[in-house]
Amino acid sequence: MFIIHPSISPDVAQLAPGFRALSISVTAAAVENASVGEVALRQACEDVLAGQPAWADAHMNAWSEVFRAFGAKPKRTPCSAEALRRRVLRDGSMAALDPVVDLYNAVSLRYAVPVGGENGDAYSGSPRLIIASGNELFDTMKEGQAATEYPDAGEVVWCDDAGVTCRRWNWRQGVRTRLSASDSHMWFIPESLPEMPLDGLHEAGKMLTDGLEAMMPGLEYNVSLIETP
Repeated sequence: MFIIHPSISPDVAQLAPGFRALSISVTAAAVENASVGEVALRQACEDVLAGQPAWADAHMNAWSEVFRAFGAKPKRTPCSAEALRRRVLRDGSMAALDPVVDLYNAVSLRYAVPVGGENGDAYSGSPRLIIASGNELFDTMKEGQAATEYPDAGEVVWCDDAGVTCRRWNWRQGVRTRLSASDSHMWFIPESLPEMPLDGLHEAGKMLTDGLEAMMPGLEYNVSLIETP
């Protein structure tokens, strides 16, 4: 079975004590119920507008402090969950993009937790959460054109053997590993700090896997908890 085994640098563990995440590896099946993601996203937007979950503010504030600790400016480059929540609070809703992307965005909104979604087949080696030297390549888009940039030295990034896959921990995903519903192997990583209850993290993972099973009957998945010392 397809399983991704991510690793976390000890330097990152020291920066964010109590960091934990779920590593969810999925062997996809054909999409039979594409509306699952859009329906979940619509409901999650309503949950955000209703002030859910109870730990949202504390968790987002904790992520802001971690971002400041490695030199990021969270008002300009917030964690992915904060960016999504700001959009919903401003606009009242979020447009559907892709069945799988909609689903993991819905999980992020409903549980106030950053959730990465990656094309497992695009990886070169295993994902690693590290403190960047500043020399790692990051593929992105600028003004509609493919571009390459580099993280700041000291920035927390997800990377593999080919370069950075997500900058500023979970702020901006690269193009190479971007996920869509047509991909055969998927990897998801909901990431939490101690201000989010561990039960909430597991509930977020279950919302994701339940939604994927409803969307793609017959898929296979593996879930593992990653914790820092």
